[in-house]
Amino acid sequence: MKTLYRCVLEDLYEFPTLEKDLKEFQKLLRRRHTVDDCPPTQKSKPMHQQLSLKENCLQLRTPQCETREVICCVYVSADSYLSVHTHPSLEAHELLRIVRLKMDRSEDDMVLAVVSHTGERRMLQPSDCVYSESLTPQGRLVVCRRDLAEILPPLTDGAELSRRPVRLLGINTWDVAAALTHLDWSLFKSIHEQELVYYTLRRIPGGGHTAALSVLLQRCNEVQQWVMSEVLMCTSLNKRVQLLKKFIKIAAHCKAQRNLNSAFAIIMGLNTAAVSRLNQTWEKCPGKFKKLFAELELITDPSLNHKAYREAFKRMKPPKIPFMPLLLKDITFIHEGNKTFHDNLVNFEKLHMIADTVRMIRHCQSDQTGNEVIGVDSAELRASVHYLHIIDNQQTLFELSHKLEPRA
Repeated sequence: MKTLYRCVLEDLYEFPTLEKDLKEFQKLLRRRHTVDDCPPTQKSKPMHQQLSLKENCLQLRTPQCETREVICCVYVSADSYLSVHTHPSLEAHELLRIVRLKMDRSEDDMVLAVVSHTGERRMLQPSDCVYSESLTPQGRLVVCRRDLAEILPPLTDGAELSRRPVRLLGINTWDVAAALTHLDWSLFKSIHEQELVYYTLRRIPGGGHTAALSVLLQRCNEVQQWVMSEVLMCTSLNKRVQLLKKFIKIAAHCKAQRNLNSAFAIIMGLNTAAVSRLNQTWEKCPGKFKKLFAELELITDPSLNHKAYREAFKRMKPPKIPFMPLLLKDITFIHEGNKTFHDNLVNFEKLHMIADTVRMIRHCQSDQTGNEVIGVDSAELRASVHYLHIIDNQQTLFELSHKLEPRA
């Protein structure tokens, strides 16, 4: 009966005539409700509060703490960090193993520390949980040597980058796109429609109501930064050209796999000033790849309110992953461009517009059999997609860009 109540409550918006029946249903539930049927934490609440959509349906669609996915950022140099897609219970010794795998460093020589804003370092024990909500306000997580020195010098040191292997060149582009899509889908399908409303209208910093949405947005930003970082950390011109070709093909495959979130991120990463100014690199890129990239750029064209993107996305069948920042932008424009109240009356037309936009999430998440993206899974592939080495310093990015191709 609780499930039936929630279903009616969800349909109430679409079918207002159900309101009278819903009130009768609430009375019936209250009459039949007994203390024994009620969970201990809810015994003091009226039945209609226990069954509210806000308190129950949102919890049903939100991953449990043990199974939800998080992004853990651990700094490996003064200007770059490793983004690790993992679970909240990750321990220090597990993270050190991941860093060793990704950075080709000896695990015995490394320790984890939390660096406060004042520069003080607190060492973590191997069994300590490294993902903690309390770490963020205190400082940032870093990997260092036992003497507390950085494991990597600043990335503007060319000697370190010249020895860095470009592992992405040895991995099939379809498999990389499939891994990106699989990871994005696992994040996207856990988002509840209400998270978009909370994020746009309330903007509670660090609020649990938008946890899944926040992780997907962070992932989108980091894929863009990862593309920039990979290209600019490659000192060989020929390998850099190969990387451009790789990323263009990966973006095309992501679009084919109906993952426009990662496709957008890759295209924007290649279009940033630090990468787009590499004229020698782009000139050596074959014409067919330049043509493919120009076609991909069309979906990022903002003219006519992103008409090209909206038409391309509308033609795609679900399941599909939209470009989330644009969806949030649409809701923000509706919210800020229309008053919620007119002469003390609720502007339901505005609420209808927001609901129609938010409801698209449910359509995109509707899974259909036979639409799975097949790719080859391997430890190397997971390391390339789940663990991203990212430069988060704009000055470092431009310094690397000008070192690779000095201004004429």
